[in-house]
Amino acid sequence: KGATKADTEADLQAHEEGKEAAVKEHMAVLKYIQSLHAECDWLVQYYDVRKEARAGEIDSIEKAKAVLSGASYSLVQTRAHSFLRGSA
Repeated sequence: KGATKADTEADLQAHEEGKEAAVKEHMAVLKYIQSLHAECDWLVQYYDVRKEARAGEIDSIEKAKAVLSGASYSLVQTRAHSFLRGSA
Protein backbone atom coordinates (compact mmCIF):
# COMPACT_ATOMS: atom_id res chain seq x y z
CA LYS A 1 0.00 0.00 0.00
CA GLY A 2 2.84 2.42 0.80
CA ALA A 3 4.54 1.78 -2.55
CA THR A 4 1.33 2.53 -4.45
CA LYS A 5 0.91 5.79 -2.58
CA ALA A 6 4.51 6.79 -3.33
CA ASP A 7 4.03 5.98 -7.04
CA THR A 8 0.81 7.99 -7.13
CA GLU A 9 2.45 10.98 -5.44
CA ALA A 10 5.37 10.80 -7.92
CA ASP A 11 2.91 10.71 -10.81
CA LEU A 12 1.04 13.68 -9.33
CA GLN A 13 4.29 15.64 -8.98
CA ALA A 14 5.20 14.88 -12.61
CA HIS A 15 1.77 15.96 -13.83
CA GLU A 16 1.93 19.20 -11.84
CA GLU A 17 5.32 20.02 -13.36
CA GLY A 18 3.96 19.21 -16.82
CA LYS A 19 0.99 21.45 -16.18
CA GLU A 20 3.25 24.35 -15.17
CA ALA A 21 5.29 23.95 -18.34
CA ALA A 22 2.13 23.80 -20.45
CA VAL A 23 0.75 26.96 -18.81
CA LYS A 24 4.02 28.84 -19.46
CA GLU A 25 4.02 27.70 -23.10
CA HIS A 26 0.37 28.72 -23.47
CA MET A 27 1.12 32.19 -22.08
CA ALA A 28 4.02 32.57 -24.53
CA VAL A 29 1.76 31.58 -27.43
CA LEU A 30 -0.90 34.07 -26.32
CA LYS A 31 1.72 36.84 -26.11
CA TYR A 32 2.95 35.98 -29.61
CA ILE A 33 -0.60 36.01 -30.99
CA GLN A 34 -1.16 39.41 -29.37
CA SER A 35 1.95 40.80 -31.07
CA LEU A 36 0.76 39.44 -34.43
CA HIS A 37 -2.64 41.01 -33.86
CA ALA A 38 -1.06 44.42 -33.14
CA GLU A 39 1.08 44.17 -36.29
CA CYS A 40 -1.95 43.21 -38.37
CA ASP A 41 -3.97 46.12 -36.95
CA TRP A 42 -1.15 48.48 -37.94
CA LEU A 43 -1.09 47.10 -41.49
CA VAL A 44 -4.84 47.51 -41.85
CA GLN A 45 -4.85 51.00 -40.30
CA TYR A 46 -2.20 52.38 -42.65
CA TYR A 47 -3.21 50.43 -45.78
CA ASP A 48 -4.39 53.52 -47.70
CA VAL A 49 -1.24 55.50 -46.87
CA ARG A 50 1.00 52.62 -47.90
CA LYS A 51 -1.04 52.09 -51.09
CA GLU A 52 -0.70 55.77 -52.05
CA ALA A 53 3.04 55.76 -51.33
CA ARG A 54 3.48 52.60 -53.39
CA ALA A 55 1.57 54.16 -56.31
CA GLY A 56 3.82 57.23 -56.12
CA GLU A 57 6.91 55.04 -56.13
CA ILE A 58 5.64 53.12 -59.16
CA ASP A 59 4.93 56.37 -60.99
CA SER A 60 8.41 57.68 -60.20
CA ILE A 61 10.02 54.46 -61.38
CA GLU A 62 8.04 54.56 -64.62
CA LYS A 63 9.11 58.16 -65.23
CA ALA A 64 12.73 57.32 -64.49
CA LYS A 65 12.52 54.36 -66.85
CA ALA A 66 11.08 56.60 -69.57
CA VAL A 67 13.84 59.17 -69.05
CA LEU A 68 16.49 56.47 -69.27
CA SER A 69 14.95 55.15 -72.46
CA GLY A 70 15.10 58.59 -74.10
CA ALA A 71 11.89 60.43 -73.22
CA SER A 72 12.27 64.07 -72.25
CA TYR A 73 10.36 65.46 -69.30
CA SER A 74 12.16 68.78 -69.31
CA LEU A 75 9.20 70.62 -70.91
CA VAL A 76 6.48 68.95 -68.84
CA GLN A 77 4.84 71.32 -66.38
CA THR A 78 4.74 69.67 -62.96
CA ARG A 79 2.94 72.42 -61.05
CA ALA A 80 0.83 75.44 -61.92
CA HIS A 81 2.54 78.82 -61.98
CA SER A 82 0.23 81.68 -61.08
CA PHE A 83 2.43 84.76 -61.29
CA LEU A 84 -0.03 86.62 -63.56
CA ARG A 85 -3.04 86.27 -61.23
CA GLY A 86 -1.88 88.98 -58.84
CA SER A 87 -1.76 91.77 -61.49
CA ALA A 88 -5.33 92.95 -61.89
